Amino acid sequence: MTVLATPGLDRVWQEWLVENLAMGAPVEQARAAAVAAGADADAVDAELRELTAHPYFAVCRRLALRYDWMESVLDTYRTLRNSDGGGTLERRAGITPEEFFARYYFGHRPVVLDGLMTDWPALDWTLDGLAAACGDAVVEVMTGREANPDHAWQYDRHRTTMPFRDYLALLRSGTRTNDYYMVPRNENWSQALRPLAADVRPPEGIVDPAALGHLLLGPAGTVTPLHVDNSTVLLCQVLGRKHVRLVPSYERHLVYPRGGTFSAVDAARPDLTRHPRFAEATVLETVLEPGQMLLIPVGWWHWVQALDVSATVTFHHFRVAGQNHKMATPPAAGQDE
Repeated sequence: MTVLATPGLDRVWQEWLVENLAMGAPVEQARAAAVAAGADADAVDAELRELTAHPYFAVCRRLALRYDWMESVLDTYRTLRNSDGGGTLERRAGITPEEFFARYYFGHRPVVLDGLMTDWPALDWTLDGLAAACGDAVVEVMTGREANPDHAWQYDRHRTTMPFRDYLALLRSGTRTNDYYMVPRNENWSQALRPLAADVRPPEGIVDPAALGHLLLGPAGTVTPLHVDNSTVLLCQVLGRKHVRLVPSYERHLVYPRGGTFSAVDAARPDLTRHPRFAEATVLETVLEPGQMLLIPVGWWHWVQALDVSATVTFHHFRVAGQNHKMATPPAAGQDE
């Protein structure tokens, strides 16, 4: 919203007043807080007179009331889901495709799945074996990540090509780092590393048998910040372990979204002074072991950290007749799980 500037009151205070009044704070309370924090009293009074009389503010207030109503609906849904087991992360073995889709995929519930990767030759992967299979292939890796806190969505700045053998040597060093990571923003899996795709098996009846999937490979210490994808993901852990934290899609208003698909919250060390509502969020977590799969429903927020050198295959194309369920959001910022 555009508000005419008042001499002595900078834009930060203008926006602060608009936001708090739009969300329903009493005028006198907002004035007192601004003045107590150091804003000039006369400038605040002049701004408030102009702001509250402006027709744009009336529209802003109506939109804020609508937003508040939608939050109350989400909170109601959250209460109902938590009373129906939505506050726990289920773990299942021997599940049928029918139950997978009925309870979890369409039920919008994450679940850890055991026993669906027993026929994967990929479970026998080693770094030496990968080097022997595809060492001469040239692959793309994201590097220089630690110097840029926004690397997850500024990924074009971090693309580096190197022989796969050289990348595996970095992993073999055992260094714990978030500085380099092979993520599915390239053609590595479908071209340079295509021979490795024969070592994975899309789970029968669940994933499209023609689906190639995506490969993620990196050292211990790689972190994908709390974010949301615009399609359902099946995370299949092949090598090493990953620590995953999940927040339901219907708690979006508690994770402080930024940049469209990311959260401003550091899910590893939440700062509840800056992000107090995150304390209300339902945080489900698991350590994903080799041979386990994790269903992350569309719209669920997730944070992922590799505890060891880690290889993960993800699938996004499910055996749903005539459709692949997606959420109407900006393009997913990563899938760097």
